[in-house]
Amino acid sequence: MKGNIGVTTENIFPVIKKFLYSDHDIFIREIVSNAVDATQKLRTIAQKGELKGDAGDLTVRVSIDKKAGTLTVSDRGIGMTEEEIDKYINQIAFSSANDFLDKYKEDANAIIGHFGLGFYSAFMVSKKVEIVTKSWQEGSKAVKWSCDGSPEYTIEDAQKDDRGTDIIMYIDDDCKEFLEDARVETLLKKYCHFLPISIAFGKKKDWKDGKQVETDEDNIINDTTPLWTKKPADLKDEDYKAFYRELYPMSDEPLFWIHLNVDFPFNLTGVLYFPKVKNSIELQKNKIQLYCNQVFVTDSVEGIVPQFLTLLHGVIDSPDIPLNVSRSYLQSDSNVKKISSYITKKVSDRLQSIFKSDRKDFEQKWDDLKIFISYGMLTEQDYYDKAKAYALLKDTEGKYFTYDEYKTLVKDNQTDKDGTLVYLYAQDRDAQYAYIEAAKNKGYSVLVMDGELDSALLGLLEEKMEKTRFVRVDSDVVDRLINKNKDDKYEDFEGSLITDMFKTQLPKLDKIEFNVQQQAMGAASTPIVITQSEYMRRMKDMARFQQGMNFYGEMPDMMNVVVNTDHPLIKRITEEGESATADALKPIEAEIKGLTARKDAINQSNKDKKYDEISQESKDELQKVNKDIEAEKQKKTDTIGQYAKDNALVHQLIDLALLQNGLLRGEALTNFVRRSLDLIK
Repeated sequence: MKGNIGVTTENIFPVIKKFLYSDHDIFIREIVSNAVDATQKLRTIAQKGELKGDAGDLTVRVSIDKKAGTLTVSDRGIGMTEEEIDKYINQIAFSSANDFLDKYKEDANAIIGHFGLGFYSAFMVSKKVEIVTKSWQEGSKAVKWSCDGSPEYTIEDAQKDDRGTDIIMYIDDDCKEFLEDARVETLLKKYCHFLPISIAFGKKKDWKDGKQVETDEDNIINDTTPLWTKKPADLKDEDYKAFYRELYPMSDEPLFWIHLNVDFPFNLTGVLYFPKVKNSIELQKNKIQLYCNQVFVTDSVEGIVPQFLTLLHGVIDSPDIPLNVSRSYLQSDSNVKKISSYITKKVSDRLQSIFKSDRKDFEQKWDDLKIFISYGMLTEQDYYDKAKAYALLKDTEGKYFTYDEYKTLVKDNQTDKDGTLVYLYAQDRDAQYAYIEAAKNKGYSVLVMDGELDSALLGLLEEKMEKTRFVRVDSDVVDRLINKNKDDKYEDFEGSLITDMFKTQLPKLDKIEFNVQQQAMGAASTPIVITQSEYMRRMKDMARFQQGMNFYGEMPDMMNVVVNTDHPLIKRITEEGESATADALKPIEAEIKGLTARKDAINQSNKDKKYDEISQESKDELQKVNKDIEAEKQKKTDTIGQYAKDNALVHQLIDLALLQNGLLRGEALTNFVRRSLDLIK
């Protein structure tokens, strides 16, 4: 018998081959899943007592014949009659699963293939496909269906003693990889690893006389009862760890896991693991595998699992997640949103439970957990309210606090004059050690905020916590980190000898601008402190993560170089500088004084006049006086700079401050070492 496949397009096969499925290797999943469906249907019929005799071995077998160029999938399921082939194979998209579910909806085992297109995926890799099948129904005859990828097919009688179906795929010349044992076994393990019917691919092999030889034992590639299908009460910790090793053989043990098991208002099972993250390189999404009744669907689970939980590992399985015809992409659906909310709640409840039951263990795992929880608070609008009960802050002493605990700890000593609570933090304990110690000596507590997401988290916490701001411990001199009494400002010593001495000797560094200031900070404090504006640093940090803020990343770093006028070395430099430059500066300062007096006189004579009433002569004279004053000031700065250029102590203090902030490199660092040796001779 010959006929044409009932399709609405002249030739659907090019469409199937190119567009229907996202990956060509998906055909293995579809064909094997169909074989499992047929077997599950037979099980259901047997359970209802409609099958005569014993069901027998129900293993689905996959085999390669390299000589014939075929890949065959064989099952001992319900098989098909010629009429069923005409209905379910020749009429594309008339799924046998739908009819079967209507008849056996109370008893049916897990049925895959709601769309009736899975079989045709075979033509993505085959130049010809044959079906040899025999129905389970008594008196049925075996038939063979054959198609070469055109709409034409043939059906003829066949010889087949047993019930079931063989799908024989004649692999195309450009798809010969699917005739390689290793390739096929890899795909079977990817797509069929947890199918509920045993899948055999060849025989197991043993080493004998220095080479591998086949045994008589089937090579079963799947686990028909994976861990997530079992009851949590029946499982031990080692069972969960062993399953994790099966899923991720090269990974460290997980921190802990969450077993999902719900059947109302949707069906969802699975196990989610919190992986131990050594560094950001290991932090990868798409490590959660999605299954539909134990059939692998995808490892791109965005849309089902909340964004921050895509960082977790594990498995979720749900027949209630809608899929498109290829089962490779998820469709938007209200059930998906319910499942997403359920998973978020389940994870949050589990975290809170662990925190309450064994806080010490939770704290030990916090450094690994923090990135997941921070990501959740930043990306899920409602998650912050759940997480704030168990999210922790860590101080430089290694102690952990909840948000409320830490607020209680620091509010008395770290509230500024405006009633704002100031949280001090460090991003690098070693690099900011001196600043941390200075803050601790003032009785302040300092947090460690060294996580990848902490820069973004600071903004969220300031938004959520009333009258609270975070200040990095090296963003100002310690006396000004928390203004308690008055709005102090740095004294303006622009043009003073000590300011010019340091300003003229600071190096020209790429994308860094220095601003020299003076502050009396006490004789015991550091002679020079380099600080950076909290606002600008935070904007530059955010520029790395947020689009539209790139211009902040291109701006130079603004560094304040604060000279401690109380320090003995600064006093010594000042006294020696004044003495050494007095003769050279005296006439310059006298000239500046005279020019300033002349400027004041001009301004006084014009103070009651509007701008257009002032004579051009007076305007020109004022402009010349201002220009002359600037020239004399520059002459003064140059004179001081010429002296400071040869002052080893000035350069040593600058380099020490730069070194402390990681800004001394290359030739400058070499010069510092040489100068240090000279100074201690």
